[in-house]
Amino acid sequence: MATEIVTGRGVYRLIAAAPLEYVKSSVVLTVAMERTDGIERFVTRCRIAQELAGEPLEADRIIERLKGWFVREFESTREAALKAIRSERRLHEITFDQANRGPF
Repeated sequence: MATEIVTGRGVYRLIAAAPLEYVKSSVVLTVAMERTDGIERFVTRCRIAQELAGEPLEADRIIERLKGWFVREFESTREAALKAIRSERRLHEITFDQANRGPF
C-alpha cells in the first residue's frame, strides 16, 4: 500500500522498498519516495528503536506514522538522501531513538 504526501515539489508516494530488517534493538525500514509523475525517486533508511516502533511492526503502519514527519522534513531528507547516494554511494539513514523521537 502506498502513502502519499504533498510537498512543495509535488505529490510523492511513500512505499517500503525492502522488507523490515531487525538489527539489535532496532527495526530498519527502507522507504522509497517517488514523485507520482515518475520524474524523481530517492530512498532513505529509517532506523527505529523497537520500544518506539510499537506493535505490530508492519512497514505500512510505520510509514503512516512517519508521514507527517516526512512532510515537515521533506527538503532536508531529500537533499541528504540524494547527496548520500551520489557522493557517498550509500543510503541515507535517519535514526529515531530516545534522543531523536521524531513522530514516535
